[in-house]
Amino acid sequence: MLAAMPVTPTPPGRAGTRASGDACPGALRLHAADDGALARVRLPAGLLTPRQAAELAALAEELGDGHLDITSRGNIQLRALPAGSGGELGSRLRAADLLPSDRHERVRNIAASPLHGLDGTGHADVGAWARELDRLLCADDEVTALSGRFLFGLDDGRGDIAALTPDVTLIAEPGGRTAVLCYAADGPGLRVPAAEAPRAAVAAARHFLAAHGGSAWRVTELPADGRPDVTALAARLPGAEVTAVPTPRPAAPPLGAVPGPDGRTALSVAAPLGRLTAGQWRLLVAAAEAGSGELRVTPWRGIVVPGLTGGAAAARLAGLADAGLVVSAASPWHGAGACAGRPGCAKSRADVRADATAALTGTRPGGTGGLPVYWSGCERRCGHPGGRWVDVLATESGYRVAVRTGGGDTDACVAGVAAIADPGLPALVAAARRPGPDHDGAHDGDGTP
Repeated sequence: MLAAMPVTPTPPGRAGTRASGDACPGALRLHAADDGALARVRLPAGLLTPRQAAELAALAEELGDGHLDITSRGNIQLRALPAGSGGELGSRLRAADLLPSDRHERVRNIAASPLHGLDGTGHADVGAWARELDRLLCADDEVTALSGRFLFGLDDGRGDIAALTPDVTLIAEPGGRTAVLCYAADGPGLRVPAAEAPRAAVAAARHFLAAHGGSAWRVTELPADGRPDVTALAARLPGAEVTAVPTPRPAAPPLGAVPGPDGRTALSVAAPLGRLTAGQWRLLVAAAEAGSGELRVTPWRGIVVPGLTGGAAAARLAGLADAGLVVSAASPWHGAGACAGRPGCAKSRADVRADATAALTGTRPGGTGGLPVYWSGCERRCGHPGGRWVDVLATESGYRVAVRTGGGDTDACVAGVAAIADPGLPALVAAARRPGPDHDGAHDGDGTP
């Protein structure tokens, strides 16, 4: 039984304000880390062509450390870039159509239901929404004032993206003719025509900037009673009407083969701790070329490859499993993530990726389940998941394991503290991940990468 214990509150200002400056990295504004420069390439809705994906692998090998990291927004990070490589990186991203507007590249944060149109669930083609929203954002000078943390969410009606608490969310309604527009997936929303949904999302972002652009980076930083007024927004959107917001349903896409009503199969896999080698990535590119010619990077640090035939899907999935990708929820790696840790991050107290790998390697298949787990080297918890999760935090005295319902040190149920090399740490983490009476009452957290 997990024992509830008091914890020390996190100092205010963790999410960042206008006064502190928005240092969120991008593909052109690189972040200086201990292992070199870091670039974050925005992928609206996670959508990639095989050609684009192959270029990312080449960049990782030729300029970086040979790995691609998936963020909690379904974007890609390249690490260990040498000083002065930004010019070549930008040029090659532009040539691959991955950088349509230099001025807007950090505000193209769009997450979408990754299985939309593939499994017979959902009410709208949110991929089309994503492409139109991206076009509208890149044509709007005003939205360049948005923070690199601001997130648009496009939910096809199944509730998966709404559960991530985006700042502006569109939720498709049955029939596909209307959508619900809301801030942070709570409070009242607006019903808008589906054809106007992307334009309404841009209007909502501009409404936020007008009301709170000088004081907050994200809608989720504001108290529920201090968020933008959707009634005032409705006056700017012809045909909009105030409505209730559907209850989100937290759920990562299933792993493995996902059959569709059209007889085709999608492959859904996850990257161990959110990191792939260029070789693993190229196997996914080859699978996409054999399928419908598309890859979808997900906010759950996974990849969906649509459009394969049954026999080809089974063979490709077996090859991805042999290459070390996570293809089943029974894997100990399922739902596990970690920040960069040492030696890449100077603020980290430990090599959290190595410690997480050691703990997960010793866990029997099917022996974890339950809650996601995230290993963090410091209290910033960069990239942690939203909703309910197990926080494995490196402290001066070892790893503290707690069940969290957000990003800070509130609403935590502390399982215990174990030394870095404590052989009991894997069991402590596994016990915290299992659902139980102490895991009730969760709410959605801020999973900013």
